[in-house]
Amino acid sequence: MRQGSPGGRAPLEPDPGPPAPPNPFVHELRLSRLQRVKFCLLGLLLAPLRVLLAFVVLFLLWPFAWLQVAGLTEEQLREPITGWRKTLCHNGVLGLSRLLFFLLGFLRIRVRGRRASRLQAPVLVAAPHSTFFDPIVLLPCDLPKVVSRAENLSVPVIGALLRFNQAILVSRHDPASRRRVVEEVRRRATSGGKWPQVLFFPEGTCSNKKALLKFKPGAFIAGVPVQPVLIRYPNSVDTTSWAWRGPGVLKVLWLTAAQPCSFVDVEFLPVYQPSPEESRDPTLYANNVQRVMAQALGIPATECEFVGSLPVVVVGRLKVALEPQLWELGKVLRKAGLSPGCVDAGAEPGRSRMISQGEFARQLQLSDPQTVAGAFSYFQQDAKGLVDFRNVALALAALDGGRSLEELTRLAFELFAEEQAEGSGRLLCKDGFSTILHLLLGSPHPAAAMLHTELCRRGPGRGLSLYEFQKFSLHDPLYGKLFSTYLRPPHKPHSISQIPNTSTLGSPTALANGTLQASKPKGD
Repeated sequence: MRQGSPGGRAPLEPDPGPPAPPNPFVHELRLSRLQRVKFCLLGLLLAPLRVLLAFVVLFLLWPFAWLQVAGLTEEQLREPITGWRKTLCHNGVLGLSRLLFFLLGFLRIRVRGRRASRLQAPVLVAAPHSTFFDPIVLLPCDLPKVVSRAENLSVPVIGALLRFNQAILVSRHDPASRRRVVEEVRRRATSGGKWPQVLFFPEGTCSNKKALLKFKPGAFIAGVPVQPVLIRYPNSVDTTSWAWRGPGVLKVLWLTAAQPCSFVDVEFLPVYQPSPEESRDPTLYANNVQRVMAQALGIPATECEFVGSLPVVVVGRLKVALEPQLWELGKVLRKAGLSPGCVDAGAEPGRSRMISQGEFARQLQLSDPQTVAGAFSYFQQDAKGLVDFRNVALALAALDGGRSLEELTRLAFELFAEEQAEGSGRLLCKDGFSTILHLLLGSPHPAAAMLHTELCRRGPGRGLSLYEFQKFSLHDPLYGKLFSTYLRPPHKPHSISQIPNTSTLGSPTALANGTLQASKPKGD
């Protein structure tokens, strides 16, 4: 068994990783001319037959899934199902599921290592999560319980399979749902082997297999031992990856079904026994397990993740959007024929002026309702549906491109700095600083607020002066290059290669401090 960090005092040391990290959110499928011809032929002949037969098997799963829970009350479903229902329906679903994947071209599942018993490891964590084919890992794990979105219950057949699985359901629309899920995971994981194992994909969304995304702490909250499970697709052409940017679901399904044969390797690593500190700190526990799995896979462990609907990467101590919404706003305005530099912003420095969507349209001289609604949605709205016009003014100034970075950061400071009562001049406080970074870099407010707190510790006040703010945004060896990259978006669709990496954002040592070190949402 693998033991946690000694004495639970510190996380495992990160791997050094390559100097320029891969982008885990993007998958580019490149085929040679010969491969294109092969996929065209097999896509016409083999793929339709395979997909049709797989859907037939998928619908054959429904009677077995329905029979297992038919007539049982919600109270009865709070306990693991046993008896004839378990024997008949479990084996039926297991056999048909293997047939389904076989028909899609996964002719062989190669298993390495030994799966631990439910007493040894109540929780299984599988990574990298790269595709909607990943549920194939449930087969060698003997159909463990899963965690899924409550909205999936309404999906035909899938909803029946989730009820059959007695899945733990989380609703994104119910704030209390996450708390109930945590309690249910803890109840099952500490049942002493009464419940089957629970399987998590701790990344929470799909990547391209080139790096591990940040692990969410849900699988580690119970503080019990977990068994890491590695998923590999060692095929000559990677048709399975379903990343944030790359082939869509239909193309991935069709190309994979057009492969003569697809392989998947499932490897069970030794059970990870948490140290006392890891048992008390799920985030530390998750980070250490992530590094162990990354080392076994030979890929970097990053803190890249999805925040809301946007992928973010970590630079230093700041999270920044892979593609800030400011860039998308620029595309919308340019499509409408608007030049940001021709708009008279008229925002008052230091004072908010809340405007409605109608006032926004008049100020920007936009007439098309769809364009107005699209542009207005890029700004944070209050409870009344109003936005602070200072945000609009700063966004337009950043998109204009006619100002130097020094002028732009001075404008940002003047718009959001607050006059101090004690006569110490104007300072940029936490809210203003967070708003600027969220608007210009796509940084989540909590991450920006934490960075502001750290910067203020270095100075005497509770806010940043203009000199301190410009020192941070223009001259800091790490963040200065970040600002210069993000505030000069080109006037064409942005490629991922234009996002800063370790070679453009300072030394690998500096970046390792924030985990770009070795380095849809399409989620579960």
